[in-house]
Amino acid sequence: MDFLENHIEALIFASPEPIKPQEIRNCLSSLLDAEIPVADVEKALESLLEKYDRTEFAFRIYPVAGGYQFQTKSEYLGIVAILLKQRSKKKLSKSALETLAIIAYRQPISKSEVEKIRGVSSDYAVQKLLEKELIVIRGKADTPGRPLLYGTSERFMEYFGINTLEELPQPKDFAIPDPENPLAGKPDENQGSLFDAPEEEN
Repeated sequence: MDFLENHIEALIFASPEPIKPQEIRNCLSSLLDAEIPVADVEKALESLLEKYDRTEFAFRIYPVAGGYQFQTKSEYLGIVAILLKQRSKKKLSKSALETLAIIAYRQPISKSEVEKIRGVSSDYAVQKLLEKELIVIRGKADTPGRPLLYGTSERFMEYFGINTLEELPQPKDFAIPDPENPLAGKPDENQGSLFDAPEEEN
């Protein structure tokens, strides 16, 4: 099993993006010229996750976007943030972040729907998000003009360190409790998720 673990560890380390179990199996099968059982790969991955969860390591293997990737542990984010700040590249603009948030919670959504929510043109923001591969085209709407529909990409989940869209903050996560009224600010159970599409106007 050490043989598999070592090779899987090397694959995860070398991959610039989260590597999926099937891709790991394909690489191992090509190397050994034999089919590698799924159970063996899963067992090796579990062992690696347990190994890097120990305190002597400053990083661990995280499941991200359906694959696996090395990431720094949260207690070392401060020092890493200093490094990233020193090497900082241009960050997403406020308009791009607003547009991305709307797409993330309302996807699939057209550009005109995004603009209706934001109240301003989103041509440039959408183009930049496409260039950064944070969003992708999901198809066309069944409405006049057949506008393109946009949704988030696997790169989006990798960028924000989440494994599924359900890990995005929900309305209840932003509620500020009132010390004198614990129920104040608590969302209604029937309120619904930010993932729910907005109701159409009559």
